Amino acid sequence: MASLFATPCPLSGRFLAIVTPRPHYRRVLDAPTPVHDDLLDHLVRTTPLRRGEAARVVLDVLSYFDETASEFVRRRHRELQAKGLTNPEIFERIEAELPHRAVAPPQLSLRQLRRIVYG
Repeated sequence: MASLFATPCPLSGRFLAIVTPRPHYRRVLDAPTPVHDDLLDHLVRTTPLRRGEAARVVLDVLSYFDETASEFVRRRHRELQAKGLTNPEIFERIEAELPHRAVAPPQLSLRQLRRIVYG
């Protein structure tokens, strides 16, 4: 997951959210011999992607699966709420989705899910 920090805009005085990639993922591209070289080679061989595009796909996937259980719950709650689902529907769906994450977190009750979202 990318880190987020705010910086003031010199024109309006409002704070702007700046998203920066985590250093771990930046190293995939910057390293002299990338850690995921074999995966990049495989993607270039088996897809129409060029090496730079394949590296970007790998970075996106790593970033997606780097999300903690709490971050996932909050993100999915926002997404499902934007689709018009009610909280009981949302929390049941999130409860069903959590065990299917790349690294399944401990089973969370509906109450624990609500506490993650609302504190």
